[in-house]
Amino acid sequence: MPALRTRLFALVDRLTRVHKRFVFLLIDVAIAPAALLFSVMLVHSSWMPEAKLLQMQGVFLAIPVVAALISLALGIPNIRLKAFESLAVLRTAGFSFLLVLALWLLCLEFGVVFPAVGISLFGLLFFLGSVGIRLAMLNFYLLVLRWGQRRWRVLIYGAGTTGTQLAAALKSHESIMVVAFLDDDKSLHAMTVAGLRVMSPDKIEQIVRDREIDRVLLAMPSVSAPKQAQIARRLQDLGVDVLALPSFAQLVGAEALVNNLAPVSANKFLGREMVEQEVTDGFTAYSGKTILVTGAGGSIGSELCRQLLGFAPRKLVLFEVSELALYEIDRELSQRPETSRTQIVAVLGSVTDSRATRSAMADHGIEVVVHAAAYKHVPLVELNPVAGMVNNVLGTRTLADAAEEAGVERFILISTDKAVRPTNMMGASKRLAEMVVQDLAKRSDKTSYSMVRFGNVLGSSGSVVPLFKDQIRRGGPVTLTHEDVTRYFMTISEAAHLVLLAGSFSCSTSEAGGDVFVLDMGKPMRIRDLAEQMIEASGYTVRDETRPDGDIEIQMIGLRPGEKLHEELLIGAGLLTTPHAKILRAREGSLSELDMAKALQALRNAMATGDAQAARAVAAAYVEGFGAQQDRDALGFGAETGLKG
Repeated sequence: MPALRTRLFALVDRLTRVHKRFVFLLIDVAIAPAALLFSVMLVHSSWMPEAKLLQMQGVFLAIPVVAALISLALGIPNIRLKAFESLAVLRTAGFSFLLVLALWLLCLEFGVVFPAVGISLFGLLFFLGSVGIRLAMLNFYLLVLRWGQRRWRVLIYGAGTTGTQLAAALKSHESIMVVAFLDDDKSLHAMTVAGLRVMSPDKIEQIVRDREIDRVLLAMPSVSAPKQAQIARRLQDLGVDVLALPSFAQLVGAEALVNNLAPVSANKFLGREMVEQEVTDGFTAYSGKTILVTGAGGSIGSELCRQLLGFAPRKLVLFEVSELALYEIDRELSQRPETSRTQIVAVLGSVTDSRATRSAMADHGIEVVVHAAAYKHVPLVELNPVAGMVNNVLGTRTLADAAEEAGVERFILISTDKAVRPTNMMGASKRLAEMVVQDLAKRSDKTSYSMVRFGNVLGSSGSVVPLFKDQIRRGGPVTLTHEDVTRYFMTISEAAHLVLLAGSFSCSTSEAGGDVFVLDMGKPMRIRDLAEQMIEASGYTVRDETRPDGDIEIQMIGLRPGEKLHEELLIGAGLLTTPHAKILRAREGSLSELDMAKALQALRNAMATGDAQAARAVAAAYVEGFGAQQDRDALGFGAETGLKG
């Protein structure tokens, strides 16, 4: 068989398209007199009615010529063998009908008496012969082609129009075998559609195992994306590949190909008006300056860089520990038109590296530092408290010392509402970082230090918006830690704007420096409301007890270690105004120089030994509200967490 297969392929490859058309034309020319001969034999009930054949010899000579002309006129030889499907069969039926008319006219022309039943029989025999020979050739060719080849065994989920069209399209494929249909419609079960049996999805495990299925094709374009995703996940758990298919009408543009998860503007979910982002006179603080942004490849850091370019700094230094993130932001900014007036410099390094930070300050003559680099994911820092403290606290001190030594004009720390009476190590590390900046602000006569504190940023990496969007795309469920969790929210652009605006205030609004700037973010938002809004904005419905037919379910998974139900923006009471109505200034307590030195030394000792308990002890000793007993009880922490009251 392999030798036959090789010879057949060699023969087919040597044939040009003209040769193949000629072969198909010869088939039609040969079938026409053969069909006429059989019809005469059947009408006269004789194997060889010689008298009738002699009488019709003119018709026998003319019918192949007429068949050839009609075949060429209809383009029958142009139909490829592998594309011989329903439309080609219909064209062949039309060919047969025209040939029947031609036979009737030829009989009249030659004065031959041939009954109507014989003429009709001729048309039927010609049609069956023309179609049958082509299908036989196709099946023989596919049989040889598939011999010894591995064939993918496929199930089609959905026996509707799209599914049957897909089955027809795959029928002649040499490496795919469609085994059966699956469909949720019980009325179709055990029926045969397009030559394939329709089976119940309830038996999918048995079908996949017994029929050795490799792949399932979802041919249900009318079913919502979440439900398709749920079906796909169930099938993938069985070890089969799953692919979803739009309808053929959608593919050719007759119907809309809808993406329900198209990007939605983040400010749609704020529940308040966005902070106006007008350019004020304060932004002259950045024009013509040399500015260093740490964490330049992160969500906030990259947006800071984009906005800073709009104020025409002389040089923008991108300081980032992630090579990939640094490469991407450097490439993006280098392609922006604003770079014609600003030099972009990419520096790969960590804020905990004293040599790298000092070199960056000295080599580039830094005048403004915006410190956005931090470990910010609460569960990860909770599991890795030493790394979190080293990066967020000691890294801030290393960078701030380098800025003081280099005579930097402004140092702006980006903080978080989780630093206010924190119940987790990430928040405690950010509060200690604030106190590092407060400590240096009290003693510096060259650098103006300030901090900007805000809530959650919609759309930033690791935030709930991309998490919820991904869960919605996969069909749910959308997971919440608690029914009543609330958070303050702002957009990435608002956050970056606030940082830069507050940084421009720091020299003029404070005599001693060390200000904490807070955005008036309105009322905190309930996370469940955000989840429901995102589901509905994506074009789906929430599934719950009152709406069992909805698309996406919302599940409660419990508060994570160190997570609060409600965040705060202020530690103490009382706020001062600033030149911007939506930005307020808080003067909060700080550690003495001696206590700050003790805290930093304790952290360095914890870093040297990798002692997580010691790192937690530093947070408990120096951060107000950290590990309060009521928070521990509410969150279900035990003594093994190392948190102290």
